[in-house]
Amino acid sequence: MSAPQIDPRGPRFGAWITTVVLAVVLATGWWPLLAAQTVVFAIGGFLGLQHAPYGLLYRRFVAPRLGPTDEREDAAPPQFAQTVGFVFALVGTVGYLAGLPVLGTVATALALVAAFLNAAFGFCLGCEMYLIIRRFAPATGK
Repeated sequence: MSAPQIDPRGPRFGAWITTVVLAVVLATGWWPLLAAQTVVFAIGGFLGLQHAPYGLLYRRFVAPRLGPTDEREDAAPPQFAQTVGFVFALVGTVGYLAGLPVLGTVATALALVAAFLNAAFGFCLGCEMYLIIRRFAPATGK
């Protein structure tokens, strides 16, 4: 059975939205928005990209206007990247809630850098982490 394939424009679209959300959080310190982004990351990371809210927006409203593409990529690396984003956003949310705004700010800023790199340059840090881990981790069950 082959791995699910996705349109790579979808994760980049989601990365743009994430970039804006995280920039607003950094500018305002409004942790409820970061908590909402944490949920978005959790859905994409744990339930799959087919359920990711920004991916749903992309498939419903953006992709039909762009037209089809022959370009496809494995869904596993971007899904792993969503899980990494979840961890950073969760740490940031907990930091803000615990009265540790520096922790909240740093975790949010790191997530913002990763989202911006993906949005602007198509460089997905979480995806690269996934590929490195796969290279060094033993293969499981075939």
